[in-house]
Amino acid sequence: MDQGRYYDYYDEYSAYMDINHVQLADGIPNSSCTDTCLHLFTCIRCGEEEGKSINLTEF
Repeated sequence: MDQGRYYDYYDEYSAYMDINHVQLADGIPNSSCTDTCLHLFTCIRCGEEEGKSINLTEF
C-alpha cells in the first residue's frame, strides 16, 4: 500500500518542505533533476515497509 512520499516521514515538518529541497537528501542520485519521487510502501499482510522510487510522469 502506498503511504505517500518517503520524505514526509523524516520529521514533523518535512511534509511542509519544498519537494526540491527534500529530494537533495533522499539518497537517490540526481532525483531533484528527474521526475522520480521516493514513496513509502507498506505490505498489507506483514507490515513490512520499503522505499521505492516511482516515476511521476506515469501519474
